[in-house]
Amino acid sequence: MSLASTRRLLKEFRAAQKSSSDSEEELVRIRPVSENDLLHWVGYIRGSKGTLYEGGRWNIDIQVPKTYPLHPPEIKFITPICHPNVNWKDGLVCLDILKGQWTAAWTLQSACMAILVLLSDPEPNSPLNVDIANLVRSGDEEAAASLVHYFTAKYAST
Repeated sequence: MSLASTRRLLKEFRAAQKSSSDSEEELVRIRPVSENDLLHWVGYIRGSKGTLYEGGRWNIDIQVPKTYPLHPPEIKFITPICHPNVNWKDGLVCLDILKGQWTAAWTLQSACMAILVLLSDPEPNSPLNVDIANLVRSGDEEAAASLVHYFTAKYAST
């Protein structure tokens, strides 16, 4: 890992430590697994109030490449989540900023916040979970909401 990558991740680690309240209002919380390994982070994302995901808490895993911040991290859900842009089996997220639209201006925290926004504003035309995406695309909001609520209650209730 380069010195620039190390400095950047240490800066993000210090910022994460400052906001370590773990309160109910905190929607995204991340930290390195170990101070000795800044390339592996864990955390959670909570569903925002007023969204289908309200009341849920999903654990996430973040693998940071040695070339960070020039290349994006791999962020995946550990807790199962029913969402058009999240693969049900492996938890990988389909989000443009985690692929070709990544720039060094993004941080691990801001990337997780973008995932939080994706929860309430899915892109069903770029699905990793075609079942829920088809419900969203067809306008069957009641069925989509029912599935999301069921899986949130089953796997992500706080």
